[in-house]
This record gives sequence, structure tokens and C-alpha cells, in this order.
Amino acid sequence: MVIVFQSKPALLASAAVVGPLEKRSVFNTYFDKVLTDERVDKKTNEKGGARLISEACQLILKKSNLNNLDIDYLLGGDLINQMTPTNFAARELAISFIGMFSACATSVSSIIIAGLLTELGASDFAIAGASSQHNSVERQFRYPVDYGGQKPATAQWTVTAAGFVLVGKHQKKMPVLEAATVGKVIDYGATDPFHMGGAMAPAAFDTIQAHLQKRGQTIQDYDVIMTGDLGKIGLKILIAMFAQSGVKKEDLARFRDAGAEFYGEDSAFLAGASGAGCSAAVYSSYMIEQFKTGRYQKVLLVATGALLSPLSFQQGETIPCIAHAIEVGMG
Repeated sequence: MVIVFQSKPALLASAAVVGPLEKRSVFNTYFDKVLTDERVDKKTNEKGGARLISEACQLILKKSNLNNLDIDYLLGGDLINQMTPTNFAARELAISFIGMFSACATSVSSIIIAGLLTELGASDFAIAGASSQHNSVERQFRYPVDYGGQKPATAQWTVTAAGFVLVGKHQKKMPVLEAATVGKVIDYGATDPFHMGGAMAPAAFDTIQAHLQKRGQTIQDYDVIMTGDLGKIGLKILIAMFAQSGVKKEDLARFRDAGAEFYGEDSAFLAGASGAGCSAAVYSSYMIEQFKTGRYQKVLLVATGALLSPLSFQQGETIPCIAHAIEVGMG
């Protein structure tokens, strides 16, 4: 389903707060704050994740000279049971809250809903985004970090990061939401939780194709199509799928992936980065900055999510995936 934003809501401010290991990211200089402690000096990983979100939102308020009473809605989510970190952050921020879950696609799905609320005239200011905290996510979906389990080369590293944007009414010379595509759930029968990039690539392919077709566009209409967190292997699969569909080699060079690039070529992170905070942090820092400097005029940001749970995995279910896209241009 493609949505065209007639009023072109603006991305008025943004913030990305990341964990200490994320200092090794190639996007490090674009992040607003790099923490020195994974738990943000809290007793549990989940409380640390909540603080991560709060700090990102507080930075947005500071940048935009607003307070929590000025914000109509907070939209966001994470990967932990019942989105506990985001719920607790919402309690602290005291803003009308809409919890969102699209796994690692939450960074974009939350912005889509914030854009719709703005388009409808129901919101003047909304904060939208997503987060992840490495230790808590690894414990829930794979193995506790203390276990010391060895991962295969297809695995990706869950980042500790929170990325949020302030969505408001159209303003000139600001990045704006021009259109969005709400993806369908795609399941190619993958079952390996250590190979999320391969599971999610078909969903990204389906959403991007649908967006381009419904909008009457080609890949050349974009400076870049940035997916979020297919990782190195998933990105290769996505590019191969588009190559098989007849896309020219020079156009394939416009595809990039936040997860594939997040830690550069550091082999310690295997196939790259993942987590709901991965694309959220990159989109709300690096990508926004590219618009401010004039490097980009139009991009397609596509966040992908694997909609599995520990329960579904234990029951032998396959991994359904989804991808949501937002078309961002300069106002």
C-alpha cells in the first residue's frame, strides 16, 4: 500500500544515541551521543535501553526548543518482550504514546504513522523512532552474552542505539515525507535466526518494487535506496534479486544498507549490524545530515524486520518478514 503525503510533513529535528561499542561505527561522527556504559549506569539492560530512548528524545526537545507538553505523540518500539524499554521511556517522557512493533522495521513504520497523524491535522509535533540494546536482544533471541556462544558468518551484531525524529508540518529547506509504502508480510521459509539478512531480503525486494511501480518511478529517481539492516549478505541477495529482474548494473550501485556499512569492514561483526536501533540511528543522523549538506535531494529509506519470537522459533515456525519504506525529499 502506497501513501502519498499531500502536505509533505517535515523531519524537523533528529537525534541518535548509541552504546560504547558503536564508537567503532563508520557513522560515529554523525551520532549525537556515544555512551560510555552499555546499561547507561542502570541495574539492568532493559532499564538501560529505556534510558537510551529517553536521552534521544530529550535531545530532540532541546534541539527544537520544545518541551514534552509541546509534543502530541510519541511513537516507537523495540525488540524486547512487550516493548518494555520503550514503554518505560514513555512513562518518563509523559507524552501521549503509541507503541509500535515491526521488529527492525519499526524505525520506518513509526515515522509513517507520525506522518499520517500530521497529514490528518491530528498532530503538530510527533517524535517517532526505534531502539535496540545489544545484551537484552541477544539474550532474548539467541544466547545470553555470558554464555559465549559462537556465531556463524551469516550472523549480525545487534547494535545498542536509539534513533528518533521530530515530525511536524511542512517547512521549506527541510527533509520532508513525500510518500511511503507499507509492506506486506513475506515468508520464504527461512528458519535460521542467525541468518536474518537472507530472510528479510525478499521483503525488501517486494516493498521497493511495489513503491517504484505505484509511484511510476525507477531506481534512477533516487540518489540512494538505503535499506536497514540486511547486512552484507542480505544486501548481496537483494542486489541479485534486482539484477535478475533486469535492473542495470549502474543502477544497482544506488543500493546501500545501514547494517552492511555500520561497522565497516571489521570482521568481528561478521555480516554486519542489526537491531531496531540500527537503521533508526543511521537514518536519524547520517541520512538527515546528507540532506542538510545538499548531498541528497531524494532517498528511499527501507527498514526491514523479522517478525519472529522466541516462542515461534521454539515451535518450529518459519520467519515471516516485512519491510516499510519512506520516500524523503527536500522541501
